[in-house]
Amino acid sequence: MYAAASTSHAITEVINQFNQTTTDIKVKVSFASSSTLAKQIEAGAPAHLYLSANPNWMDYLQQRQLIVNQSRKNLLTNKIVLVAPKGKPIVVKMQNNFDFSKQIKGKLCLGDTDHVPAGIYAKQALISLGWWNQVKSKVVGSKDARATLALIERGECVAGIVYATDASASNKIDFIAKFPKNTHNAIVYPVAALEPATHAAITFINYLSTPDTAEIFNKYGFNTQ
Repeated sequence: MYAAASTSHAITEVINQFNQTTTDIKVKVSFASSSTLAKQIEAGAPAHLYLSANPNWMDYLQQRQLIVNQSRKNLLTNKIVLVAPKGKPIVVKMQNNFDFSKQIKGKLCLGDTDHVPAGIYAKQALISLGWWNQVKSKVVGSKDARATLALIERGECVAGIVYATDASASNKIDFIAKFPKNTHNAIVYPVAALEPATHAAITFINYLSTPDTAEIFNKYGFNTQ
């Protein structure tokens, strides 16, 4: 299975639970940015399942006839939030007339805004609030959502934008504010089996939508579809 980096804690627990209850199927997983994984799948990587943090990258594979269309489903939703290193909070109002740049006296960490879903959503929100042009020269892009979080935890950025699920899993950051839903596209995580379809892949996709897995996803801050 290839899965978005932001799902690593939840998916690892789900897989451990599945592997303990199923004897004939064992699931292994590789985590990275959705864009990186999609490109690897396109290049022929031997994966059977793909969980993306952005519908666009699933669309990318679907257009290339690399997924089993009827297996595709929206599995999870998430939010993006503004955070700062622990003990170094900033004051921000989620308003168009707020001068966000005055609070960013250093670097602002995001996922890469061209390829990484968390970065794409973050840029959409910053543009919507009229803040992008103020801070784009201060932006540091990273390879995936977890890498962004690590930079903030180490204090290499004054602030950063990460998924709410990542923020809730860290005790090295301060939560600042949640971005309003209307400032960015809905954050939806689709999952699909990859061609050629295997019984094991379809079995695990079905397992991902059970009440037991929903409980795990909810524990880590995801909403289930």
